[in-house]
Amino acid sequence: MKNFISILKKTQLFSGVEEKEIESMLACLNTSVQEYKKGEYLIQSGEYINNVMILVKGRLHIQNDDYLGNRIIINQISVGEMFGESYISNNYVAITHDVLAVEDSTVMFFDVDRIMTSCSSACSFHLLVIKNLFNAISEKNRRLVGKINHISKRTIREKLISYLSEQSKINNSMYFSIPFNRQQLADFLSVDRSALSNELCKMRNEGLLEFEKNQFKLLIKRG
Repeated sequence: MKNFISILKKTQLFSGVEEKEIESMLACLNTSVQEYKKGEYLIQSGEYINNVMILVKGRLHIQNDDYLGNRIIINQISVGEMFGESYISNNYVAITHDVLAVEDSTVMFFDVDRIMTSCSSACSFHLLVIKNLFNAISEKNRRLVGKINHISKRTIREKLISYLSEQSKINNSMYFSIPFNRQQLADFLSVDRSALSNELCKMRNEGLLEFEKNQFKLLIKRG
């Protein structure tokens, strides 16, 4: 676990906490580490969790599959990101989606009860970690509102413009990479893959953008 402390130092949960303090808190928070192969489920819908998790290696998708096999990607988890905090509750609630490893991945688990309760050793940074946790929940809620804004658009073009514009702002550039392939982008925006690809080609032909796989460049259309 000590090998991942430098990654934890950069996460929201441990923001402002020194590496030596993080190391001392690992036992306090009943931390464990689990490895997953590409294509393996970490969590499946209907299960109960009592951990906040941080990805320290690989990449994960939070997704839902309906009984017809249609998939919606709710979110992607990259190294250093936290997940599972949405299910923090005194009354345990079954998780309503799946978490899938899309690359070989390593995840650290932190006991929610240990995070929310000051330990007997009175870690000096424990209150800061609690504050960071709630800040992270607030930020994730804002991101969820952003996704709702994308998928609430009426047409595929409007959804694409909304999403790609957001990615451009995040990267502070008209040229950027997105974390999805075509099928994953279609699943994320809740549209048909073929229809999405056709719309991208139309937008390229109209001089609105350029793309190569997951690399995009937004263009200012001249009148």
